[in-house]
Amino acid sequence: MATLQLVCTMLIGFAVGLPVAYSLLVPAIIYLHDQHVPLFLIVQKMANGVESFPLLAIPFFIAAGELMNTGGVTKRLVDLASTVVGHIAGGLAHVTIVANMIMAGMSGSAIADSAGTGRVLIPAMEQEKFSKPFAAAIVSAAGTIGPIIPPSIPFVLFGFIASTSVGRLFLGGIVPGILMGIFLMATAYIVAKKRNYPRHVRSSFREFLAALKEASWALVMPLLILGGILTGIFTPTEAAGVAAIYGLLVGFFIYREITVRDLLPIATRVVRSTATVLFIVAAASVLQYIFTRELVGEALLSLFMPFVQRPFVALFLINILFLALGCVMETTALLLLFTPIFLPLIDKLGVDRVHFGVFYILNLMIGTLTPPVGTVMYVILNISKISMMEFTREIWPMLIALISVLFLITYYPPFVLYIPNLLMGVAK
Repeated sequence: MATLQLVCTMLIGFAVGLPVAYSLLVPAIIYLHDQHVPLFLIVQKMANGVESFPLLAIPFFIAAGELMNTGGVTKRLVDLASTVVGHIAGGLAHVTIVANMIMAGMSGSAIADSAGTGRVLIPAMEQEKFSKPFAAAIVSAAGTIGPIIPPSIPFVLFGFIASTSVGRLFLGGIVPGILMGIFLMATAYIVAKKRNYPRHVRSSFREFLAALKEASWALVMPLLILGGILTGIFTPTEAAGVAAIYGLLVGFFIYREITVRDLLPIATRVVRSTATVLFIVAAASVLQYIFTRELVGEALLSLFMPFVQRPFVALFLINILFLALGCVMETTALLLLFTPIFLPLIDKLGVDRVHFGVFYILNLMIGTLTPPVGTVMYVILNISKISMMEFTREIWPMLIALISVLFLITYYPPFVLYIPNLLMGVAK
């Protein structure tokens, strides 16, 4: 009963718009007070929750995303994508998707990627007579590729909680991220043909090479990150630091779009974003302690026990559960709270933790597009100045495409595991 009251209080906090960290902390404080547990335990658990070397990757990847958007990388990647896919029906919609696929190899954040391309491409699509709600929807959906194609802030968090190789998780996201791009492009093509959206004139090979040369410094970043991890030169956490430094050097010295005056605003945004994420991590650590104390994991395992011999059904129910929870809870909170609860069940089902981590995080990314708490949705609504109803009417074909990829990678593990097993060996 106490756990049920705690969860209900948490959901009420989300429903009334209370900040995520407070939605987690308030019910925890009420529970601990009712259970006569000393409240200084909250401070201990919060401090322990963020005291981890892998979590250092988060501010560095956030910094890399900010530097990328400020330093002119986004515009150059959009220009490159335009020379490759701009001639397809609905040209700018495909440019949006491909640009986000490339940017995904740099920031690891759905919000950073969708905001970066949204500011450039939503006005451009509106100018070319695309429906503004459609433009907002395709930018939002394409932004969810960011945390799937490596690097990825959610993969860092999952690897930390699940004691799983972040490098394997990064590699596991490559094929699913490409599939997301393909399915979204197919959806955009169908809509564009139906509505007669414009396309660009096919670019010449010379134009492609010119755009490639302009974007070449940006394209080095994902190769630097993955190459360094795979060769053992640096850890994923160190790779995040390298990405941030590289982004600064490119924006400051190569593209020269970052000035000394920009550094303080960039640093301020990075500190705020990092503080927000780590405050949620700290608050979730208190709830994790409570869930452990209340044996929530054991209760969940017993609930799913009838399906242990039928993994197909169990995985279907898990995906449906998180698609529903993604509508009412913030992504980071879901990741932090439910990962430790579900890991014993996943192990019981015989599902590889890397496989679970990738389809689980894709599931949570879909939740960023759905009302009432979709974080990416709200960022794009703010940029595009459209209503939630207009957005909802346009996003559903993209949701179908992303959910199709979700179930494909859930039920065919090689989509996730082939590249990690090929490059890093089969996990023991």
